[in-house]
Amino acid sequence: MFPGLQNLLRRVGGEEKASRTGSVIALHQAGRPVWTPRDYATLTREGFVRNAVVFRCVRTIAEAAGSAPLVLYENGKALDEHPLLDLLARPNARQSGAVFLEALAGHLLVAGNAYAEMVAVDGAPRELHALRPDRMKVVPGPDGWPEAYEYSVGAETVRFRQDAAVPPVLHLAFFHPLDDHYGFSPLEAAAQALDVHNAASAWNKALLDNAARPSGALVYAGPEGANLTDDQFERLKEELDSQFSGPRNAGRPLLLDGGLDWKAMALTPKDMDFMQAKNGAAREIALAFGVPPMLLGIPGDNTYANYQEANRALWRQTVLPLLGRVLGDIAHWLGPAFGEAALRVEPDLDRIEALSSDREALWRRVEAASFLTDEEKRQAVGYGSGS
Repeated sequence: MFPGLQNLLRRVGGEEKASRTGSVIALHQAGRPVWTPRDYATLTREGFVRNAVVFRCVRTIAEAAGSAPLVLYENGKALDEHPLLDLLARPNARQSGAVFLEALAGHLLVAGNAYAEMVAVDGAPRELHALRPDRMKVVPGPDGWPEAYEYSVGAETVRFRQDAAVPPVLHLAFFHPLDDHYGFSPLEAAAQALDVHNAASAWNKALLDNAARPSGALVYAGPEGANLTDDQFERLKEELDSQFSGPRNAGRPLLLDGGLDWKAMALTPKDMDFMQAKNGAAREIALAFGVPPMLLGIPGDNTYANYQEANRALWRQTVLPLLGRVLGDIAHWLGPAFGEAALRVEPDLDRIEALSSDREALWRRVEAASFLTDEEKRQAVGYGSGS
């Protein structure tokens, strides 16, 4: 049996328990770093860096997540002061809490994975840092699950072992049905639409550089059997390049003589239904990220009655689930460092402007429910015990 696989067996009494499926993973991956299975740098360059729709989707969600006010509950009771709240408000000397959460959300959206490092002093968390996903790799342990993470920059590598009471690294990952360790990025789901959108933009730019004329051919229709001489052919090429090509010559008429005729050899923007195809690709990208197309200025989408309703949908369906997951994992990760009390960090819904109308309606309904006690009303609107 491989070293350490004994720990995979289900044990009884004082013996350790482990998943029986871990042994299968461990046989193939134990102790060996597992690289992320996709080219994160290419996705980032082609998506976030070069595509305005992806850029705006990621920024919209990440900035909204970072801007949400937070509330902390200890054993169901809301607290105004707590070391964890202070840490989240100022995670390190370079970043505010909003910037830190924005970075984690942005990494999740682009890479499907996000990593946070905890720096402890005398066993107490003092700083949090967001780490780049493309530099991190998982090191599976004897049970098949991560026992360490390796962070590499150039030739230098730092290994973070995960066997401490509070592990130094938190790995956040979106669900991936085909990977045991890494998450699935929305950008990958939108890859085909992204290629279409980028190709349409590149084609449009090339068309403008060509004076907005589609490609074509000059057909010589001279006497039967006659062809252009080599000198005539070279002169014609030089004149086309210098006088009729490029944006500086846009609109200049092409004078044809000697039996020459112009034949278009490419589809026009109208033939391609160019803008409709580009807007369709943009809507698919927005769909993958969960951003209503109306918020991105994409025409032809009337799903929402107005901008305010679309903004509420963004918060309810995308931002709050993402933020709840990130904050829940952070509280679960750092909770043991602050004692045995059950800690829960959540966005303060009453202080999010986009949800003000929803919260106002909820407060009215709860206030009118005479059959509820004050304690039950507090719980119904998301507050813990008043005691």
